[in-house]
Amino acid sequence: MMKKIFISVLFLLLFNSPASGNVADERDPVSIIKEASSHILESLDSRRAEFTENPELLRNVVRDDLLPLIDLDYSARLILGRSGKGASAEQLSAFSDAMSSVLINRYAKGMLEFRSSEQLEVLPMKGNNTEKLTRVRTRLKLNSGKFAPVDYAFHMTDQGWKAFDVTVEGISYVITFRNQISPKVQAEGIDKVTADIIAGNVKLDE
Repeated sequence: MMKKIFISVLFLLLFNSPASGNVADERDPVSIIKEASSHILESLDSRRAEFTENPELLRNVVRDDLLPLIDLDYSARLILGRSGKGASAEQLSAFSDAMSSVLINRYAKGMLEFRSSEQLEVLPMKGNNTEKLTRVRTRLKLNSGKFAPVDYAFHMTDQGWKAFDVTVEGISYVITFRNQISPKVQAEGIDKVTADIIAGNVKLDE
């Protein structure tokens, strides 16, 4: 179950949050999470049949509404790690686009499994939070009645606070994919790996 909601839970909380082009988002990370979570389940419920019938529509909405809230290039650099050293801006952008497409295609449909009967709680902030790294802690109530801890990592950018990682039960999305992709990039080069991701030739475990 945890693997299934690994990225879907990120979509759940950030999907349909207000974001607009290059206009800076002045909200703090906690407000982003709280405001999004207060509306998302209603949005999903009202359009569930539409999204179920037309999955591509859901994927398009995720691309339009979710991606502006995530620092995709920063996440891509973290996933690449040392293997991305020396990569050009064009190569990084192509890799970032390939990864975001994979995640959208794989996990967007999982959003439909979340319903209003499930409870989300944003926990009090703790620790040393800075503009370089601020963690928003939440917990999600599962069908079993148990709670899954979900942490969101944000940092400040010129466009406001952006998310760059999500950690479910101690499992980081960035680290999970870095462990699989970075060795491939070191061995084959970023262009080859990017092309293989686009072609569906790279199997990514969750």
